[in-house]
Amino acid sequence: MGRSQSRLRPMLLRSCLGGLAALSVSSCTPSPEAEFWKRVSVLCGQAFEGEVVSEDAADADWRSERIVMHVRDCSKSAIRIPLSVGEDRSRTWVLTRGPDGLGLHHEHRHADGSLDAVTGYGGTAADYSSGSRQNFPADEATKALFDQEGIPVSKDNIWAIEVRPAHTLFAYELERPERFFRLEFNTSNPVMPPEPVAAAD
Repeated sequence: MGRSQSRLRPMLLRSCLGGLAALSVSSCTPSPEAEFWKRVSVLCGQAFEGEVVSEDAADADWRSERIVMHVRDCSKSAIRIPLSVGEDRSRTWVLTRGPDGLGLHHEHRHADGSLDAVTGYGGTAADYSSGSRQNFPADEATKALFDQEGIPVSKDNIWAIEVRPAHTLFAYELERPERFFRLEFNTSNPVMPPEPVAAAD
């Protein structure tokens, strides 16, 4: 074996080992979807008080109420987060994880537990989402529901959920042309969760 070949073998070995190390690091890096799901799952079982931080006049009633979310039911495929606004416990955010990616839908119930006519709306996470923030444009079924219920302006809705543990922040957002709504919750200070609304169906 010549000198050039003997020098080449250690270089090739180092190159291969470096490639394996890079592959190992890459394979251990969670996808944005997995990272986001983990961040929400860590909060499971806890409730947090929040506030409206956006400035639309349409949300004045919410600003005068105590707002509490409860990351209540968690599994590998679904996380249910009831939201209480004062005595109104009609709303639940439902995050799902499946073959098509992450989804966010909104469940609305009456005080007796029966489903409201406007319920189940939401969408699948957009490609520009990240591990800290997932964006959910209204899907086709949601657009059809909004047309049916006479609220076509809501067909442009994009909902978002943001989870930033380093800032002890959980945020929920709704945005469309000429409309912006944002709730922020401090995840460093858990509170007693409100009683859930029992389903009637």
